[in-house]
Amino acid sequence: MNHFLYFSRIVLKLKKIIYYCWLSLVIAVLLLFIIKPSYFTPGFIAGFLADYSSGLLGIYFLASLLRGLFLIPSTPFVLAGAILFPEHPALVITISMIGILFGATAIYYFSDSLGFSKKLETKYPKQLKKWHDRLNSPRASLIVIAWSFFPLVPTDLICYVAGIVRMRFLYLIAGVFIGEMVLVYCYVVLGAGLFEYILG
Repeated sequence: MNHFLYFSRIVLKLKKIIYYCWLSLVIAVLLLFIIKPSYFTPGFIAGFLADYSSGLLGIYFLASLLRGLFLIPSTPFVLAGAILFPEHPALVITISMIGILFGATAIYYFSDSLGFSKKLETKYPKQLKKWHDRLNSPRASLIVIAWSFFPLVPTDLICYVAGIVRMRFLYLIAGVFIGEMVLVYCYVVLGAGLFEYILG
């Protein structure tokens, strides 16, 4: 029993360390966004990735995967992909969607394990109850689709809330896929056409 308690304490300490490291990185990214917003534009991201052209596709894929963990919007990365690979729109769409779905999954599962639910339940019990009812209703996927499709709100936020209120994962990921797929397709196709017009 003592060994179990000792192990539990170690796990709790590790969770706290991971949480504070992650939170520190998110705050650092947020401060960088405030101080240097130009670093988060599609052109800058495309230029930065192009500096490592030897493994450009792999770097772009990795950046698309890690983006969601730091609450960085997917839009600049999708548009950067359209700039970098204008002849491969299907590839950009595929990589972007893999990154978005990976980020949504990671956020969904990590949101509760990092202790967010307890903090929100303490500070915002009424609001959390409302979202619990909404995201566990028959129209839950429609809410996620609408949220994911609307470009001015971060999809990552609904994934955090879904994880905290224990929305069914299948409904969440289906909603994110449908909403983001439409948006990403528009970004890549229209974005690539716009860049061709500007550069041509």
